[in-house]
Amino acid sequence: MPRISVITGSASGIGRATKELLEERGERVIGVDIHDAEVVADLSAAEGRGALVDAVRKVSGGRIDAIYAVAGLAVPGPATVAVNFFGAVATLEKLRPLLAGSDAPRAVVVSSMAALMASDEELVALLTAGDEQAAMARAEVLAKEPATGGLIYSSTKLALSRWVRRQAAGPEWAGAGIPLNAVSPGVIATPMTADLIDTEQEREGLLKVVPMPLNGIAEPIVVARLLAWLNSLENTHLCGQIVYVDGGSDVVLRGDSVW
Repeated sequence: MPRISVITGSASGIGRATKELLEERGERVIGVDIHDAEVVADLSAAEGRGALVDAVRKVSGGRIDAIYAVAGLAVPGPATVAVNFFGAVATLEKLRPLLAGSDAPRAVVVSSMAALMASDEELVALLTAGDEQAAMARAEVLAKEPATGGLIYSSTKLALSRWVRRQAAGPEWAGAGIPLNAVSPGVIATPMTADLIDTEQEREGLLKVVPMPLNGIAEPIVVARLLAWLNSLENTHLCGQIVYVDGGSDVVLRGDSVW
């Protein structure tokens, strides 16, 4: 019987590349997105998160083997808070019971090397506390100015990475035999970054902020291959790791710091 995987954000970018890769390898993939997907659900709202679970349970027969929480936004506003953090966490937590019937359950989420950049301490604290209403309100305030609006994305990814670190070794994940990890991509050529890398000048400018000395800007398949391995049968012991697939950004920016 082929493994059954659920991928959010499956209609484009990293999610699409991962879906296509797994299907080429013979897996059954349930794609989730706001359009062009087997399961259409909006992860920015509680109703959409609930619809995700109901639909996946129905089409999977109540059992899945792997969760790929890939869906994300990069707009400087509250929607990014809703999808990147609360939507991702809900995907993992609400679908986790469906992993119970798998012989090799796995889960992975896409964070970002942006977690290493400047962030808003108040927003990160609200996200970490799980206070969606207050976090959305804080994002509204930050979004009023371009300088602070740019902190929203990095704040959501920092909070998401911390969530993985704090949850992965607990009874609901490691204790249940489920490796939970995250990947943190650098600049990937997806629709999300298209406007930022449209010209050579823009690409060079972005790479000054996000240095990628190893092979530069990557294609989505690079991240897809790592995601697929983390959720494969081969991965039995990685727990709570934030794996940077960033062409060296982490190394350049943090040096010998390991956190």
